[in-house]
Parts: sequence; C-alpha cells; structure tokens
Amino acid sequence: MIVEEIMNTSVPTLTPTHTINDALLLLKEKKIRHLPIINNHRELVGVVTDRDLKGATPSSLINSQTPEIFERPLEEIMTKNPITGHPLDFVEETANIFYEYRIGCLPIVSKGKLVGMITESDLLYKFIELTGVHQPGSQIEVRVPNKPGVLFEVSKVFYEEKVNVLSVLVYPDKVHSDYKVLVLRVKTMNPLKLIEAVRAEGYEVLWPNHPGKDI
Repeated sequence: MIVEEIMNTSVPTLTPTHTINDALLLLKEKKIRHLPIINNHRELVGVVTDRDLKGATPSSLINSQTPEIFERPLEEIMTKNPITGHPLDFVEETANIFYEYRIGCLPIVSKGKLVGMITESDLLYKFIELTGVHQPGSQIEVRVPNKPGVLFEVSKVFYEEKVNVLSVLVYPDKVHSDYKVLVLRVKTMNPLKLIEAVRAEGYEVLWPNHPGKDI
C-alpha cells in the first residue's frame, strides 16, 4: 500500500506571514494539531504544531499587557525544512519514519508542491483496517516452522473448515528463532472447531491457549 491511498488531500494551510492567532483559530476550527506552512507557490516551507503554539504562548506570559504574543508571524516559530514524504512511498516505510524521528505528522510533497498530509492517527487507523479488528471475528495465533509453504499449509485448514480469513500477520517467534507466529483474524465468533483442526495438523495454537474456558 502506498501513501497516496491514505493521505489527506484537503489539508488546511497557512503562510509564514500568518500569525500565531491565525494558527490557533484554524486548529480549533478544524480540530487538528498540525499545520503545513506554504508559500505563494504552494511549496512547503515549514510545519507548525499545537505544541509549537503552546510553547510560543506560555500561560506565564499571557496577560492583558502582552497581546503582541499572538501577532508574531508563524515563520518565527515554525519548524523549517521538515521531513516530508512522497505519494508513492510505501506506508510501512513511512510508519518507520514516524517511529524513527518521533514525529506526529508527515507532509506529502510531489514535484515540489504540497499535495497531502498523513498523521499518526491515519497510520493507526490503517493498521486497524489491515488487522481486521474493526470487524466482528476472532483472533488465533499459531506457531509454525520458518519454512517455505507453511502459510499455504495452514491456510488449507481454514479453507477446509470454510472459515474466512480477515487478515494475517507474521512475526518472529521470540522463543524459537527457527519458528514464526501467524496471527490470523477469522470471521467467526466461535473458533473452537477451527482450533481443533489446526492442532490436528500438528501446529501449536498459542492463542486462545485454553479453548472453551475464556472464549
């Protein structure tokens, strides 16, 4: 999946000459926390966040004698030359950028112009969609040998039991390095029969590990 498929293209923006007050009003109106700052050619020149605005307007400095605080231009507080992404970047690589740089938003730029934005919330929702947890169903974790074709072998069990698989995640087994763990979200609220079928094929079901007691 690429960034273009999940990015928000209707992004509120301001320019460097807009004021802190302009940004505060826009964030409140749109219920957002990040604002790309662009020039007259729609080229990205900075980013302002709610944290930047809070830092520029500390409560200890705000009183009736200091209204000029809110009239400061955004170019004085914005993050210049921010990290950016491209519409054709892969979503998983973009998620790694968020983690590595501890950022809350990523402006998306193409041919020098701002074309969109993605946030931590966008990535989190996409993860929810990919894992299928927004749909009714059950989760099963199966330990399998780390060898070619094992996913096909396990999936045959689900096919034979006529159970629809909503999503599949694969991650390394922390206990046994030569094994992996399959996390399968299936479209059934009672996976007991399916679990028995998986075990009958010789696979270890890690979760649910006490069928019939806690399901």
